[in-house]
Amino acid sequence: MTEFMQLLFNTIFVNNVVLAQFLAICSFLGVSKNVKTAMSMSLAVILVLLGATAITWPINHFILEQFEMTYLQTLVFILVIAALVQIVETIMKKSLPPLYNALGIYLPLITTNCAILGVTLQNVESSYNYTLSLTNALGTGLGYLLAMFIFSSIRTRLEDAEIPKSLAGLPITLIAASIVSVSFFGFKGIAENLFK
Repeated sequence: MTEFMQLLFNTIFVNNVVLAQFLAICSFLGVSKNVKTAMSMSLAVILVLLGATAITWPINHFILEQFEMTYLQTLVFILVIAALVQIVETIMKKSLPPLYNALGIYLPLITTNCAILGVTLQNVESSYNYTLSLTNALGTGLGYLLAMFIFSSIRTRLEDAEIPKSLAGLPITLIAASIVSVSFFGFKGIAENLFK
């Protein structure tokens, strides 16, 4: 049980996919202007992460490794992720049209979200079993959600702030993102002491 808790804590806080590994920056900057939209995107990413991991682990373990075709991992994993994104997009378009429109181009871009491919490949590289792979995917998704929530809240406040003209727009957004990122480095020390 400690192994699962440690992996969850590390993927959410210490090795946060956005703030420590700097993956998924496109959607992080593009969808974080509004808290509600950011949370919806985060939930879609979590669903795709869990689904991709649940499907790619058995494919890799029982097919690609057994038939010595591991050189096809990236291609197969991207195809699985693309199919899952299409399913999520279709469901969202039918059941939540306003949210589908609010996410715009960023919803199909989940397919090329390097965080999702990164997690599926990391599960293979780290030789995680099925349960640890799902735990890693869930932790990564929750870390993404946390980063999106914090940053979208900050960006909402920045809208009302008086910012010098030279820093308005993208510059202040990147400065805020870097400060949030640096603040997460404190969790590394906590993890080292928490899981001795």
